[in-house]
Amino acid sequence: MDASRQVPEGAGSSQESNASSPQRPGNASPVAPRNLVRPLILVLLFLAASTLVSLWVGYRLLDLSLLREDETARSLFFQLRLPRVVLGGILGASLGAVGACLQAFFRNPLAEPFTLGVSGGGTLGASVAIALGWGINLAGVPMVFLAAFAGSAAAVLVVYWLSRTGDVVMPGTLLLAGVVVNLIASAGVILIQYIADYSRALQILRWTIGTIDVVGFDRIWRMLILLIPGWAILLAITRDLHLLAMGEESAASLGVNVRRCERLVYIASSLIVGVAVAEGGTIAFVGLIIPHAVRLVLGQDVRLVLPCSFLVGAGFLMLADALARTALPSGELPVGAVTAVIGGITFLGLLRRQRRFSAI
Repeated sequence: MDASRQVPEGAGSSQESNASSPQRPGNASPVAPRNLVRPLILVLLFLAASTLVSLWVGYRLLDLSLLREDETARSLFFQLRLPRVVLGGILGASLGAVGACLQAFFRNPLAEPFTLGVSGGGTLGASVAIALGWGINLAGVPMVFLAAFAGSAAAVLVVYWLSRTGDVVMPGTLLLAGVVVNLIASAGVILIQYIADYSRALQILRWTIGTIDVVGFDRIWRMLILLIPGWAILLAITRDLHLLAMGEESAASLGVNVRRCERLVYIASSLIVGVAVAEGGTIAFVGLIIPHAVRLVLGQDVRLVLPCSFLVGAGFLMLADALARTALPSGELPVGAVTAVIGGITFLGLLRRQRRFSAI
């Protein structure tokens, strides 16, 4: 096991470590079906409750009787309210799953798309596409999605290259590289906004603050063309990620193709985050707080944490968007601002608990 990833003695109590960081599993035995029932029931109940609350609240509370009698109310519900809730669920599920994947892969509890610069790279890619007027579709896929994917992939590669020394990934360097990449991407976005025309600068601003605004399901179908393969990859490699939590050498000795898993993590994470950023903008910290919440309730098994983070992330962002829609009496907040406030406070708490990473 890599020495740089071992926790020094006296760095914190075992209780603190269990609450704030992914633990190394002792084996890779299959998860017993009975151990899956309770977690699935819990997360499905949470998702169902979040969906109902998100559909009910808004500028106007949902009245089911109007849906049967009023054509205007029915049109508003199926063209605005329902697509927005579905989009929020898709984005939250994507970011939650990617956060759980990155934390397991890097063995770092503070890893997530925003802190590693992946979201920043996707925002920069989408901003370039908007500024250049790339509104065309390539094989049915919007160029903005592809540009955001390219930006996310570039950010992942740069951060990983900067933080890796031989076969060792330094946790402190990883976060520092992510922060620097985010700063560079933010500077690039500001520069593009400055030189772009007014209408495109406003479009780019939407990406930087993070919003969920959609009419109908057309854009959602286009997103799913790219998201479903990314989701499938993450779910398919949960066992390998579970073993990688023990370290690369241990995982390799148990039959994990580390380099193949590494490539799949890069591709899937970049694809999912790129599409999420292209559609919803920079929605920060969902991938940080959701896996931690899931581990506190359900334990450390990555084979449970990743799929449950997918479902809990969907419910969380639905609720965050419901709060954004109702927080102001005469308008709404960007959902990215809501998640940034909640996640930022959580991040500072986790950072304090991980003070043993003195290299940060």
